[in-house]
Amino acid sequence: MPDYKHLSTRIIDNAIAIAAFNRPDAANALNAQMALEINDLFASLSTGIRAVILTGEGRHFCAGADLKERKGMDEAQWHRQHHAFEEALKAIMACEIPVIAAVNGAAMGGGLELALTCDFIYAAENARFALTETTLGIIPGMGGTQRLPRAVGMARAKELIFSGKSFTAAEALEWGMVNRICPPESLMGKALACAATIAANAPLAVKSAKKSINEGINLTIPQALQCELAHYAPLLPTADRREGIDAFNEKRKPRFTGN
Repeated sequence: MPDYKHLSTRIIDNAIAIAAFNRPDAANALNAQMALEINDLFASLSTGIRAVILTGEGRHFCAGADLKERKGMDEAQWHRQHHAFEEALKAIMACEIPVIAAVNGAAMGGGLELALTCDFIYAAENARFALTETTLGIIPGMGGTQRLPRAVGMARAKELIFSGKSFTAAEALEWGMVNRICPPESLMGKALACAATIAANAPLAVKSAKKSINEGINLTIPQALQCELAHYAPLLPTADRREGIDAFNEKRKPRFTGN
């Protein structure tokens, strides 16, 4: 993967990409350059990558938009910066492979919105979350007003967004926003283990499952079932489907190639 100024990246076993926000002295706050790099990263993932982990360097995941960069901006400059943020979110959303957020510390404002854009979240026990935009005279503008209600329920999301108050990893787990909480020292190990399990499965099937879930979630049940079948049928002629059946009958681990 390319070298970046504000993202650190590495590949594990030629299959798992790890990307970490890398502005630890600024609590990994999101600036325009980091947004451009996120966009480029997800556009440049190689075809062999089967899972992505998004995390933060240092003690924070991401503190949200860099308010120091925003100081003195006129409306046109603000819109240009926010457009870069929007494009970064779209790049994550467009990623066909699973994206896991490993939230290692504070995920505030846009940082929480970035985590919510991922497919699911693992969090360190000491992680904290908030959408604080109403305390700054704006509202969440990177999906927070839409994704948080879907993650924790409308009434709870309204309380959190209207008040701007923070909540803990334990609360996020209880409310269903976070899949798992871990001691800080084991967070990445748990996220990597999950990513490795995903990476061992048939990549075309995992991609199709992700598409089916994302496309079907807002459809009626009959429409969603048709959506599921539309993603199921193309897998039948694949080599990986045949490999999965052969491996089961031969009592061995399958060797999926993505074909």
